[in-house]
Amino acid sequence: MKTFSIQEINEILKGELVGDTTCRITAPEQLDAASETEISFIGNKKYERCWAGSKACAAVVNKDITIEPGDNRAFIKVGNADLAMSQVLDLFAPPLPEFDHDIHPSAVVDVSATIGNGSRIGAGCYIGKNVKIGDHSTIYPNVTILDESSIGNHTTIWSGSVIRERCHIGHHCIIHPNATIGADGFGFRPCAERGLVKIPQIGNVIIGNGVEIGANSCVDRGKFSSTVLGDGCKIDNLVQIGHNSKLGRFCIMAGNSGLAGSVTLGDGVIIGGSASIKDHVTIGSGATVGAGSGVTGDIEPGKVMLGYPAVEARDALKQWAILKRLVKESSR
Repeated sequence: MKTFSIQEINEILKGELVGDTTCRITAPEQLDAASETEISFIGNKKYERCWAGSKACAAVVNKDITIEPGDNRAFIKVGNADLAMSQVLDLFAPPLPEFDHDIHPSAVVDVSATIGNGSRIGAGCYIGKNVKIGDHSTIYPNVTILDESSIGNHTTIWSGSVIRERCHIGHHCIIHPNATIGADGFGFRPCAERGLVKIPQIGNVIIGNGVEIGANSCVDRGKFSSTVLGDGCKIDNLVQIGHNSKLGRFCIMAGNSGLAGSVTLGDGVIIGGSASIKDHVTIGSGATVGAGSGVTGDIEPGKVMLGYPAVEARDALKQWAILKRLVKESSR
């Protein structure tokens, strides 16, 4: 078991140590569940009141926290407790699954594929023709990477994921279990003679560097040209990104949200959980779409949108207040 003194943790965080504890710290934990040997976090003053009821021997806290830690307890004051928390979690993280072979004997790797230095391929994987995998990437068991695709350096692809043909993933990416990159876009047209005719999807997907895609999410290939995710995008679980959509840098999409085809997101766009974006819509850089909202038209940069259909947040809040008042009046 990993254990650390409060001083050892503070050396990593480079914070201000307030108080002291003789306990060896065994794990991080949330305030209400922590034991006497665990460290917790206070990232907002409203949670100061929870400290007295917590058993944690230490906490990483924001600098504006005014309470005292107490007897044999300590605070590490930092500029941003949430960011510092990531360092503590990394410190206590258990090891990832081990590989007994760099390329497992049961993996099928085409002779034309190129595997970089230090990369590992797990049991049951299929690596197709002319696939290129960069250096120090990890392909966990039962991943499929089809022909002409490429994976960058230091990228991790977890079990069950499928990377369809001619798709390209950058460096330092994480693809979580059962994600699909490059499925056919949803393209059909009615035909009197043949019913619904499938429109061929002959494009691909291009994913930048530092992108993370959650479990069971799908990024469809373009009907023509490419579906593109810019550097640093973070995609949650169960997200749908339609064909020929283009995401700028550092976009966030929360779980169960979806983009229809040919949606364009600027840089730093945030899409809340279960929000839906109509096809051919453009959302400007820095805009936010609230959870459960339905976007049917373009959004200017920096706007915050709520509701179904989505309108500016201040207008949505006014509408909801009026409806609430009407309901109260009608019930009198």
